Amino acid sequence: MIIELRGRGIVPGLAEGEALVSRETISGWGGIDPATGTVIERRHELFGVCFTGKVLVFPGAKGSSGWSGFFQSTRLLGTAPLAMVFTTLSTKSALGAVVTRVPAVSELDRDPVEIIQTGDHVTVDGRRGLVTVTTTGGDTPERFR
Repeated sequence: MIIELRGRGIVPGLAEGEALVSRETISGWGGIDPATGTVIERRHELFGVCFTGKVLVFPGAKGSSGWSGFFQSTRLLGTAPLAMVFTTLSTKSALGAVVTRVPAVSELDRDPVEIIQTGDHVTVDGRRGLVTVTTTGGDTPERFR
């Protein structure tokens, strides 16, 4: 099944790949290891999971303004996600997406954390503010309401 989500493009560009979804906000400073692209916040649901080369889908950023610096480091070290799709636009998440230089979309017409599942194939068009999801199974009508 294919579904389109429309929102606000934050960083232009086009990327597609496998989704990695978090229901929890992500901390940059102390929450990720930029050298490996891994979530290191011990109580986070993605603890130990690498986001490198994935479309990172999450509610938004938490923590200090250091968030953007840590995500910029992932770009410099080659460990950045392919794209970012986040529910809540904040200065931290917007600046983080800009310095990471990956396509990013936010403020979608439906909550991407509820619609997209880890493993789904996702195309992010940051210029048009469009996220296209090809689901991988377990599809129920409730998922797409």
